[in-house]
This record gives sequence, structure tokens and C-alpha cells, in this order.
Amino acid sequence: MNTAKKPPAAQVRILKIHLEQAGQRIDNFLFSQLKGVPKSRIYRCLRKGEVRVNKSRIASSYRLQQGDQVRVPPLRVSHSPLKRPIAHSLLLLIKNSLLYEDKELLMLNKPARIPVHGGSGVSYGIIEALRILRPEAAFLELVHRLDRETSGCLMVAKTRSALLTLQAMQQKQLIHKRYLALVKGRWRKNVQRVDLPLLKNILRSEERIVKVNSAGKPAISHFYPKLFYGGEATLMEVTLETGRTHQIRVHAAHLGHPLGGDEKYGDSSFNKQLRCMGLHRLFLHASQLTFTLPEGKKTIKAAAPLPKELNAVLQTYAAKLRAK
Repeated sequence: MNTAKKPPAAQVRILKIHLEQAGQRIDNFLFSQLKGVPKSRIYRCLRKGEVRVNKSRIASSYRLQQGDQVRVPPLRVSHSPLKRPIAHSLLLLIKNSLLYEDKELLMLNKPARIPVHGGSGVSYGIIEALRILRPEAAFLELVHRLDRETSGCLMVAKTRSALLTLQAMQQKQLIHKRYLALVKGRWRKNVQRVDLPLLKNILRSEERIVKVNSAGKPAISHFYPKLFYGGEATLMEVTLETGRTHQIRVHAAHLGHPLGGDEKYGDSSFNKQLRCMGLHRLFLHASQLTFTLPEGKKTIKAAAPLPKELNAVLQTYAAKLRAK
């Protein structure tokens, strides 16, 4: 006789929407409440009217208002959404990468090779690790993203109002981000504004490839050379007016100066040379992030030091120049 206890049946929940949740789409709200439930199942519940707001059926695009009463159907939620547990060493690395924190925001120096969130075959990322490290936190959401191979300043909102404020500021270009990148060859111009539209393609392998294409979305980057290493490489500071996928990498490669360590858009011989110097990652680092909150309340500035493996490459180049 099987005496194993069955898990308790899921219950209908009636959730009241508070100020911090107001303005959020109902589908996104449900994703946060029903982690582990497939999105297709959540959308089916919306279509069938199993989810109701103030006892009425609503569309998935409905934006919640303060005081709304949301009926959440009795869907079983997986309590172990991760395919495998996050290693303690990784949790410690992320915990020790904190650059800034207040009541509404935290900023991290994101390590390279760690995605900002799970998905596309990856069971976890920075945001999932933070939720494990901060189980008491009612709200933790990414304000923006960095490529998996990119390190540096990453913002995470601790309240919905902070998330909406910061995302609105990003759209108005009121958040100033600076990147450091090592590119192949000697940059030909002093300062260069690059205005080239980018089109994103998805290959059969689900790999994302971005190309300069007139049918793409507007993309503007500013490149400033900081240090020249003979004719072999240039350390660049880059700022962005737009934040398209792989924008810096594609713009630089299109101009004939691919980033070091870039396996997707880069130069194989340049990458091989850098591997001999100990570089086994993309040389792209979000070094600085600055903004002033609305009404001049507070200016926040975070700087992420260049990782050791990137510094080591620059020191090797400098030593080669001194030896000549």
C-alpha cells in the first residue's frame, strides 16, 4: 500500500493589487506569481476566464490598477524550477559583487559568462541567484540586461516603482553607461559616432545573429579611443544612445575593428593571439553607470573595476610596447 503523502491541492487565491504593482500587465503579474507554470498554460487561463480581475474577464494586455482584486486559479506551481541547484561558490561570487544598494535599487559587478536570467537552455542566471540570496525580498527585477559574456555594472530594482522609473529614464537616455572594449587594430578616428541600424536574426539552432541592415532598428554608438597598443589593438570607451542586442560588438566589427575574444563576430587570428595572453572571454566590460533621479533627488554613480583577466591583457600589451 502506498502511504506517501500527496502534495496539498492548490487553492484559488484572491490577490489585492497594491501601489507597487499598479501599472503592470496582468500576464507579467501572473508570471511572477506562478513561477514554474508554463506561460502557455497561463495564457490559456486568461483566454478561458479562469483569471479574473474584480470578478470580470480581462485580456492579457490589461494593466492592473491599485485596489484590483485578482483571482488566481489553483495551478500547481513547481517549487524546484531550476534544473540543478546553483553552486554555493557562484552564489558567493554574486553576493560579493555588490557595488551599490539602497531601499529601491542594487547594482552588481556582473561576472562574465553568467547570464542575467535563465532561459534558452540555461536553468538560472543572476536574477535567480539573487532571489535565492534574498528570499525575504518581495520584488527583484532586472532594470536592463548585459550579454552573457559581458561583465560590469548591472541594475536590479527592489520595487516596482523604481523599475518603472529607471526604465523610463533609460528610454529618455537619462542613464549614462560607459563600456570598455579592446578592439583589433589601431582605431582610425579620434572619436566616432556610429549610426547603423541593426537587424536581429534567429538561426535554426536558435542562435541569435545581429547584422547591420537598413531594415533593422536604429542603433547609435559612440567610440572613444583611450589607449593604442601599436597597430595591434586599441582600448576603447563606448557609450550608447540605444541598447540593441550585441550593438557594440556588431558596430565595431562592421567598421573593421572586432572586439577581442568575440567568437561570434570577431577575428579568429586576433582571438588566438589574445588566448595566448590568457584571455578566454569577450573583452567587453560595463565600467560605469551614472544617473540623477527625477526632481534632482539624488545622483547615483557606480564604477566596476576592470576584471583581473582583462587587466592582464592590457599589461601584456604595455610590456610588449616597452620592450620594442
